[in-house]
Amino acid sequence: MDLKEIAHQFAKSKILNDFIEYGGVAAAIKTADGNIYTGISIDTACSMGFCAEHSAVAEMLKHGEHIIKEVVAVGNYGNAVPPCGRCRELMSQLSKENLEAVIEVKNGVFVKLKEILPYDWKEDLGRVW
Repeated sequence: MDLKEIAHQFAKSKILNDFIEYGGVAAAIKTADGNIYTGISIDTACSMGFCAEHSAVAEMLKHGEHIIKEVVAVGNYGNAVPPCGRCRELMSQLSKENLEAVIEVKNGVFVKLKEILPYDWKEDLGRVW
C-alpha cells in the first residue's frame, strides 16, 4: 500500500457535534527510518483545531523520530492536497534535512519541501539549527 492509500484510509469526514468535525483531511508521513505515521485534521467552530500533518508529526515525534522523507495529505475523495504554510513551517523546523522531503502537492505532482517554502526565514539567521 502506498502512502496516499494509507492516508486515504483515515480521510473520512465525521461530525462530532455542532462545534467539531474531524477527519476531512488525513496525512501520512514516511520517515528516514522507513516508518509511517498518520494523522487527521480536526476542524472546530472557533479555529482551535489542527491539520492532519500536525497530527502525524505529533505521532512521529512521540516515537522519537523527526526526519521526514515523504508526506502526503488527502481529502475525503483521496485527492492529494498541499500542506498549508503552518504545516510547511513545522516540518522545516524539525530538521533542516526535512527541506528535502518529497511532498505530493497535487495528484501525481511531487515537490521537495524547500520548493514550496522558497524564502525560508531560517536561512537568514546565520546559524544552523
